[in-house]
Amino acid sequence: MKNLSRILFGASVALTSVASVAQVTFYDNEGFRGRAFTANGGIANMERVGFNDRAASAVVTSGRWEVCTDANYSGDCRVLRAGSYESLNGMGLGDRISSVRPVGSSRQNFVEAPAPIPAPTYEYRQRPSERLYEAEVTSSRAVFAADEQRCWVDRERVSDSSGSRPNVGGAIIGGILGGVIGHQIGSGRGNDVATGIGAVGGAAIGANQGRDHNGRTYTQDVQKCESVPGSGQPAYWDVEYQFKGVVHRVQMTQPPGRTVSVNRQGEPRG
Repeated sequence: MKNLSRILFGASVALTSVASVAQVTFYDNEGFRGRAFTANGGIANMERVGFNDRAASAVVTSGRWEVCTDANYSGDCRVLRAGSYESLNGMGLGDRISSVRPVGSSRQNFVEAPAPIPAPTYEYRQRPSERLYEAEVTSSRAVFAADEQRCWVDRERVSDSSGSRPNVGGAIIGGILGGVIGHQIGSGRGNDVATGIGAVGGAAIGANQGRDHNGRTYTQDVQKCESVPGSGQPAYWDVEYQFKGVVHRVQMTQPPGRTVSVNRQGEPRG
């Protein structure tokens, strides 16, 4: 009888030890975003804590955790190791976890989940046991991508019946391009000199570009540009919020509501 009591006590201590060092945090969005729930022990039914079929990503701080799609640790189960799981969809567990529990390494019939990444890549995630507060949004501005310029070169053929008139268009274009090139290589007073040389040299080249031997037709390269509008969707939102009398600013990929979730230091979470 004493031996049985000793065995049961030892098993109880071992289970308590596993539970005390094991910790996992689930997030209801992929990438460690959204509402978070931290477990330090077994939960046979996640419905009781309001997180049933909601976990989309997870961070295992310590220990090994069996997560299952049904209550009472049944259904499709996987074991998560210490690390970060940016998405649970890849293993078929996204928004399906109904029970979780810390486990040791003695059982051999566990199905191991794919290897996690070493650490979360999203700094605005809620940390385990971190209390959150609501901060009032004071301003929000959508920022759109700037228009872009797309340029190309067309080669145009020009007829000249006079046979002796110089390529005026080519001279002008060549002068401009030569001036730009000269300006880039000069500095100080030499900058202006180089610009002048570049313009003259460019004009000379442009005037003679493309003439045929009879002087009647020639071709020239003409650069053309057009503005390409940016995306119709905002690139991000500049958001200002106030917490404990201090104004904070953050860029968000989604428009905020009337409040944002922050920790006690006013850092955004979610």
